[in-house]
Amino acid sequence: MKNLSRRTVLKGLAGMGLCALGGGALWAEWQSAREPTSAEAPPSLPAHTREAMYYSSMAQVEEGLDCASCHTPAEPSRTLYCHVPHQGRYVRCALCPHRCILAEGERGRCRVRENRGGRLYSFVYGNPCAIHVDPIEKKPFYHFLPGTTAFSLATAGCSLRCKYCQNYTISQYPPEQTQNQDAPPEVIVASTLQWGAPTIAYTYSEPMVFYEYMLDTARLGRRAGLRNVVISSGYINPEPLRELCQAVDAIKIDLKGFNEDFYREVCNGTLSPVLEAIRIIHAMGVHLEIVNLVVPTLNDNPDELHALAEWVLEAVGPDVPLHFSRFHPDYQLLNLPPTPIETLEAARQKALDVGLHYVYLGNVPGHEGNHTYCPNCKEMIIRRSGMATTDMWLEAGRCSYCGTPIPGVWI
Repeated sequence: MKNLSRRTVLKGLAGMGLCALGGGALWAEWQSAREPTSAEAPPSLPAHTREAMYYSSMAQVEEGLDCASCHTPAEPSRTLYCHVPHQGRYVRCALCPHRCILAEGERGRCRVRENRGGRLYSFVYGNPCAIHVDPIEKKPFYHFLPGTTAFSLATAGCSLRCKYCQNYTISQYPPEQTQNQDAPPEVIVASTLQWGAPTIAYTYSEPMVFYEYMLDTARLGRRAGLRNVVISSGYINPEPLRELCQAVDAIKIDLKGFNEDFYREVCNGTLSPVLEAIRIIHAMGVHLEIVNLVVPTLNDNPDELHALAEWVLEAVGPDVPLHFSRFHPDYQLLNLPPTPIETLEAARQKALDVGLHYVYLGNVPGHEGNHTYCPNCKEMIIRRSGMATTDMWLEAGRCSYCGTPIPGVWI
């Protein structure tokens, strides 16, 4: 993994004149030809601010708002407006299932979208706090361009509050409290081309909270011949998800558990929107992989893991890769032990037994569950070591031994 400073990201771009994009012409052409997706920030707003795409005005509503619809006992309002009659210009965000109702100056649960004057703005447009070049297997994508790299970025913020988050230093903070870089879409695309990566990855925190930035970058990247992948919790409403699916090539969804109690108590979200998102992604033909992080005592019930595998088979079929990943203590769950290997092995075997073809173990280096096997002849066809693909026995997307087609994106 390469951690890129702003100086490194921008190195050579001035000399290149963005030549990898055919000079600045492609950017200018795309800007003039694209459908409007976000408004420029008015002078009174800080840089890296764009109007959100999915929200509605509630300017006509003066009373009767239900505060409980956007403030739970676990996360009460940090303002006083819930204790006075509701008056003023409110907005309801329509990006994720929280559907936050926001008063003037208030931000949503994501910490990056704010009501200013009755309009909702993203405060992280072109303002990533993390940029790296990673192996695609780290995401993890096992059936998408194995052995290649992804130019990866994230901004601050997240729509969930997972107690075990490994990237909480960026996901659980607003952009004012992270170290950010000035990197609008054209810089990301040109930098990806300069580094020779075939793919841009939106990852680390929750890409859906920087939706406008991601969408603009993905569209520009596609015009430059790049692929785009999203690593997400899937906590997004159907309409923006469908629009995103038209601009990206692959999405990895963290299916964090398989019961509503786990989502509510551990992640501060709900399960059903994630299941709907998985169905939508698959139906739209976007390459899909699913990860379940198995947390001891919280979502590791064998019957629940079996039910999760059965649901994947019913909802998206046997060929969508399913990864069971090992938990390591982090953030607010330092009291729990790492997931026993036996728990993961049992979950993998149950998933194979119900009929899934590609079931993997994550965070267990050297395990046979890291590799890909042909579902027909059972031969190993992709060998991995850690986050690297070391050997492949595929010919034009088919098993080299028996010719069975292996679903994925291989070229």
